[in-house]
Amino acid sequence: MEDDLQILDDLVIPGSEIAFSASRSGGPGGQNVNKVATRVTIRWSPGTSRALDGSRRALVLENLRARLTGSGEIVIHSDVHRSQARNREEARLRLRGIVRRALVRRRPRRPTRPTRASVEKRLERKRRRASVKRGRRKPGPDE
Repeated sequence: MEDDLQILDDLVIPGSEIAFSASRSGGPGGQNVNKVATRVTIRWSPGTSRALDGSRRALVLENLRARLTGSGEIVIHSDVHRSQARNREEARLRLRGIVRRALVRRRPRRPTRPTRASVEKRLERKRRRASVKRGRRKPGPDE
């Protein structure tokens, strides 16, 4: 698969870095499913990619660490369509979206504290709820 994958205006993953394989798929297709390898799997390794510079590589590896395999690859499967070509394009589009989202720098969260009014409101709701539950109890021997 020598088709380069355009991620951003200034970022293109060379097609030679994206490994492509096809296998038989479940799902729609009737008997076609048993004859044709329409399920597509693509693999890409951001850790060794020539497309990413140092800062982008670090950002992608950090944001996608949960999606990476033990060998540091992103693996995407697609079997939503009945044709291999459409599944290949679907998988490439998903890879593109995943990498784009991984390149977005998250703003650091600034810790905040609840306002006094919100604390009071919460405690009042707790008191009211507790009294409702107390009112449902069976009277005990001391009542």
